[in-house]
Amino acid sequence: MGKILVLGGTAWLGREITRQLVAAGQDVTCLARGRSGGVVPGAKLVSADRSLPRAYDAIRDVHWDEVIELAYEPQLVAGALDALSENAKHWILLSSISVYSYQGHPGDAEDAEVYEPVDLSHYGHAKVAAECASSRALGERLLIARPGLIAGPADGSDRFSYWVAAMARAGNEPIIIPPTTGRQVQAIDVRDLSAWITRASSHRLTGTYNVVGTAYPFAHFLEAAARVAEFAGEMIMAKDDWLLGHGVNYWSGPRSLPLWVPLEDYGFSDRNNDKYRQAGGQERNLDQLLHEVLEDEKARGLNRARQSGLSRAEELELLEALRETR
Repeated sequence: MGKILVLGGTAWLGREITRQLVAAGQDVTCLARGRSGGVVPGAKLVSADRSLPRAYDAIRDVHWDEVIELAYEPQLVAGALDALSENAKHWILLSSISVYSYQGHPGDAEDAEVYEPVDLSHYGHAKVAAECASSRALGERLLIARPGLIAGPADGSDRFSYWVAAMARAGNEPIIIPPTTGRQVQAIDVRDLSAWITRASSHRLTGTYNVVGTAYPFAHFLEAAARVAEFAGEMIMAKDDWLLGHGVNYWSGPRSLPLWVPLEDYGFSDRNNDKYRQAGGQERNLDQLLHEVLEDEKARGLNRARQSGLSRAEELELLEALRETR
């Protein structure tokens, strides 16, 4: 049994990692404020605000077999390294494919160029800074995991889940879609990501890995979502410029079409995952994932307010405006 510290562990990804570590028989402690909820049964919670002085006092002298860092804010990452790195045998940093400075090359691997971390308010720059600080402090004891889009039931971002929910919501009525040519969708299920982290911890895996799933053409993804949702309506495509001109946003957030990215960022959703697969990384079937996500969406309410996407009223308004141009 390993003695593992999860820095976080009460929100979606951290909670799933903790759940799988506990299920694997590990001795898991979570250091968190606890505002996102409690820890999973079998794990221990040390309640602390990492932005405050003395946040690590209760665990500073503990010798950890593993520390798992989920934060990206420079002051949080640096504080944990200062307090804990000397007593950690192995360390896993959850980074992101957002560290890559150029997203225009589909299939790029882990050796692609990353940002110079000059603007730490920028998510990608901050993640690079976290990687650099961790590498300096830990050397060969460090695993850097770079996930892309994380999907699965209970996802609070509403990005991956939007499309299958929108199709189920529309039923036999039309929906609006962006152009799909030249665009991909690439996601990793939160449970598959957590299973790989658990395995990587037990094997003391080191180095840098793109933890991403298969890249599917956007059209293929929409066809799979329609099949799972039993959608019988029409997918009406609007051009990029038209959507942007009508206040529809890329990728995520309010009034967006999730997973739609500028064509020049094509590579963002098509990162190479060979190294992840060679290190035992798995991914569930796309239809299975969409089915599980849809069941969760139905339980939470297809018409609920969302963090990302269009409401049905916004979608109908856009469809009417589009009809008037044709």
